Amino acid sequence: MTTDTNTASFGYRDVPEAEKEGLVREVFSSVAKRYDLMNDLMSGGVHRIWKSIFVEWLDPRPGRAYLDVAGGTGDIAFRIGDLARARGGEAAITVCDINADMLGEGVRRAEAKGERAIEWVCGDAEKLPVPDASMDAYTIAFGIRNVTHIQTALEEARRVLKPGGRFLCLEFSRVEAPGLDAIYDIYSMKVLPRIGGMVAGDAEAYRYLAESIRRFPPQNAFAKMIEKAGLSRVQVRNLTGGIAAMHSAWRI
Repeated sequence: MTTDTNTASFGYRDVPEAEKEGLVREVFSSVAKRYDLMNDLMSGGVHRIWKSIFVEWLDPRPGRAYLDVAGGTGDIAFRIGDLARARGGEAAITVCDINADMLGEGVRRAEAKGERAIEWVCGDAEKLPVPDASMDAYTIAFGIRNVTHIQTALEEARRVLKPGGRFLCLEFSRVEAPGLDAIYDIYSMKVLPRIGGMVAGDAEAYRYLAESIRRFPPQNAFAKMIEKAGLSRVQVRNLTGGIAAMHSAWRI
């Protein structure tokens, strides 16, 4: 999140705004082929359940247009497509990610699944290559905390949504369950980087990811940012005591 006009947070460090995008790109290029492993380590494997709950709350339908931002490996897009097909037809799904390595992993997975209905686009969440009022829903899962200017990304979400379109975000958040906060803090800040170093060979990437969660606004503050972007009817649902949270809103 931007701390002043010249710097942005990169984990616990403040770096020049112009440098953050490249630093984040390096992190995700490093973990692209181990993305599921990354999320398994970050969440204890529970991210798979969270993502299913997230897409069920989205309630995808055939014939509607869905934009999944920062979703390069396709985790959310595949679930949207599968659920829409289970309800009788295809949805129009676009995945937009700034990281070509993450998109490449998504395309590889799509080919392995025989999934041809998804469009893959390399683009910036702050400057989406998407027309105004063209999407029925905008989703972003575990991506918005890595954006340099979160408020700008939220305003872009509103821009691309049709009137009546839905915004839905899944992100690591502020633990609210008593006792769980201390346990998760020790795990994420002390244990996770060590595991990341041993299993994935990149302790620093996992240290950044854990730190970025601490710098991300808590649930209520993020809800106010969504409202400031011009989205309405904001709802928040905590998952696993607030380790993650879903924020839903609508373009009226």
